[in-house]
Amino acid sequence: MKMKIRVCQGVSGIIIVTMVTSFMLVYNSSSGARSSSSSASLASSLSSSQRSDGPTPSTKKPERPQRLPASTLEGYTGVMDHKSLKMRCKTCALVTSSGQLTGSKRGEEIDHSECVIRMNDAPNVGYQRDVGRRTSLRVIAHSSLQRVLRSRQELLNVSQDTVFIFWGPSSCMRRDGKGHVYNNLRLLNQLLPKLKVYIISRIKMLKFDELFKKETGIDRKSSNSWLSTGWFTMAIALELCDRLNVYGMVPPDFCRSSSHPSVPYHYYEPLGPDECSMYLSHERSRRGSHHRFITEKTVFANWARTLDIHFYQPDWKPAAAVASANSSYAPAPTGS
Repeated sequence: MKMKIRVCQGVSGIIIVTMVTSFMLVYNSSSGARSSSSSASLASSLSSSQRSDGPTPSTKKPERPQRLPASTLEGYTGVMDHKSLKMRCKTCALVTSSGQLTGSKRGEEIDHSECVIRMNDAPNVGYQRDVGRRTSLRVIAHSSLQRVLRSRQELLNVSQDTVFIFWGPSSCMRRDGKGHVYNNLRLLNQLLPKLKVYIISRIKMLKFDELFKKETGIDRKSSNSWLSTGWFTMAIALELCDRLNVYGMVPPDFCRSSSHPSVPYHYYEPLGPDECSMYLSHERSRRGSHHRFITEKTVFANWARTLDIHFYQPDWKPAAAVASANSSYAPAPTGS
């Protein structure tokens, strides 16, 4: 608990000092946009659908498809009004931050999706040809808030149509005045009232833990690991999207091959750590906080056998199903 509190306080230290002055500048320069309403309820399960053909690149200028009527997603609450997120998409492009996307030229294809989902502070400016221009939803870890604020001109100033969902431990997100990240998100939303800022509720966070244990047999807390932002983003996308196209995610066994190509962990950090080295070191670690990247990807592959999930860059399909008691994702309704 003390570790979590120190992490939250560390994140909020710089934010408190810089937020008022820097964000007033952003606010004064931001353009007007439509605001969205929120209400509460959640579909009890995800229905399986048959696999269809992959997206076909087009030479025409990307046009945003017509939106489906919004559905309420319970457990994702607005930091100002505490109402549930209201959103739905027929087709989604989930764009990972992987170096697999470098030189992919998938940007136009991605922008043809009704909704485009990104993670943390992954930029698109300067990388549009590979990762696209649009962002409908951005899922952000509490530990990435500081980096998002540093990139505020790109990620916030031009993001009036983007939904931001922040996740973090309850010690950071509590609403009684002691949740440092939550307090700073409220301040952010007061300074930029047109931003659509949501957090994942404590009960919903527990459901994500339960889902991980159900699918893997591993208790996250006892194994001393953290769920990755990719885990939250995939699960949220399955509640939000009818069809999900995932860009830049490798199959579970990719890094175990000696012939796998070396790419950076993030496409926007070409000199950063190697992707597979990161995945393998976290997967093997038993001390300290780490992610189970490969275990998570095994679960995603299992989901793709029955749900409308497709993987591109690299293009792959899950292997034949293996009999298992933990093989489906059907979250129960949760409160906010």
